[in-house]
This record gives sequence, structure tokens and C-alpha cells, in this order.
Amino acid sequence: MEMQETMMGRGRDAIDMIVDADSFKEGTVGAKTFDDPEFGPGAVVGTAGLDGKDVTIIASDAMAFNEKFPVVYAGIIGMEEGYKMAQAVYASMAADADKSAAEKRALVLIVDTPGNGPGKVEEIIGMNKATGAYQLALAEARLKGHPIVAMVIGRAISGAFLCHGLQADHILSLDAQFGTMIHVMPITSISRIIKKDIETLEELSKGNPVFAAGPRFFSALGGVNELVGSIEGMRPAIIKHIAEIRALKAAGEEDKLGPWGRGLLGEEVKGRVARPKVIAKMNEEFAAVAEKYAPSR
Repeated sequence: MEMQETMMGRGRDAIDMIVDADSFKEGTVGAKTFDDPEFGPGAVVGTAGLDGKDVTIIASDAMAFNEKFPVVYAGIIGMEEGYKMAQAVYASMAADADKSAAEKRALVLIVDTPGNGPGKVEEIIGMNKATGAYQLALAEARLKGHPIVAMVIGRAISGAFLCHGLQADHILSLDAQFGTMIHVMPITSISRIIKKDIETLEELSKGNPVFAAGPRFFSALGGVNELVGSIEGMRPAIIKHIAEIRALKAAGEEDKLGPWGRGLLGEEVKGRVARPKVIAKMNEEFAAVAEKYAPSR
């Protein structure tokens, strides 16, 4: 049987496959230059052309190793990487601050990360602040009109995916045959935490995607906007979704994008049927006591 090509560990290759030929300028976003090779080496940031338009590229490099922080390797997003990625987002916003929404550059996130692996030093200094800063930057850019597309090419795991992907307007993923993996934690870890045997969880995963891992299960929850069936299909899919995102933003339908939009998509595909009921119940209970805690003036 012929081996299926995989993009895992090939973030830099993915950039070349997606952007216009020879257009990627690493280390430059707007007026900002990232000229220290020892700062966040696992984060690849820069500007490229995509269908003739400037885009910001943010990727994780699975081949890089941060010598200052031994746990940052194989695509792990460490403290410096989080801050570097956040800086690239803010540099994008600054470069397009005076442009109309239709002209604001898109941000393309190339996702292949096994998670966060903070050591003691990073935890003490503030690893959570770095990843939080990156999440906030992407959320701000999305609300300011920048289309953001996350393209999962390998692993999209845990807290690293939370900051490098889940704030995107749309999430795309190579389909399961390419070895892509999307989950918070493996079933083995879930088993240890909730004290249920692996066999039970594997059986539950057949009917409930919450317990399962992989892009198709995440898609069943509304978490993936499109499963891409070929490596060559990444570029046209990203171009298509950027156009769709721009159209929704122009129509004032931002609620159909980002985390809230994925919740709506989950309802549409019948993967998150309890969500609207829970939201309605919470709104009902809040309304009943709102005057007590937030009196009208």
C-alpha cells in the first residue's frame, strides 16, 4: 500500500506551498523586524503574498530548538514563541491601522504543535502571560477586521492550539489520512483524570466526539470549517476562506466567525445540540437576578 504523505513537522514547507512563489519575507511584518535569531526560534513569522495580496504568516517550526528553554522543541510553543507571535499580530494591526476593513491584511496561521511544555523557569516568569498575550492579539486583530485563517497541517494540541488557532475566524485542517490530530488531551490522559478505563472511553468516542481525537471528530463539533482533502488544496482553500471571511465582516455578520461562529456551526451540524439550551438557561437565570447585581439607571 502506498504511504500517504504527511505535513507533520513541515511548517516551513507548508509556507512555501501556500504563498505566492518566492514571496515569503521571514522576520518582517509591517515596520517591525525580528532580527534576533535566538528569540523564539520555534516561531516563524513574516510577510508573504497570497493571490497577489500581502498576508502575515505565523507558523511553528518543529525543527527548531530553543536552547534557553530545553522543553521548547518539536513545534512546542514556549514563552518566547508566544510573545513573538503576538508581536507579529500587533505589527500587522499597526501596519494597516489606517486602511479600510476590505484592505486589512489576512493572517494565516500554520498549525503544527504538540502543545505547551513549560518548565519551571517559564512557569515562574509567566508562560500563561505569553500565550494569553497571543490569544488577545489575535482576538483584537479579528475584531479590527483582519481575516484570520488557521490551517492545521499536523498536530493541534491543548493549550498551544488554544492560542495558535482557536481565535481564528475559520479553522481548516488537512483530513485525517494526513495524520493530523486535534484534541485537548489523549484518551489515556482523560482516563487518568476522570478515573474511567480506556475501553469505556473508546466506546464513548464512537458516538460522542467530545471524547475522541482527530480533525473529523472536531469537525463534527463545528470546530473545523473545512477538511482539506489534498496538500495541494491548502492554498486554494485558504484563499477561498479569506474571501468568505471578508464578505461576512463586510455584511456585519462577525457573529458567524471565530469562536462564537464555531458554536453556531456546531449547532448546525448537530454536534453541539445542548449548547443553545445551556446558553438560553444561563440568560434566563441571569435576567432573573440582573437588577440586583447590575441595576438599571
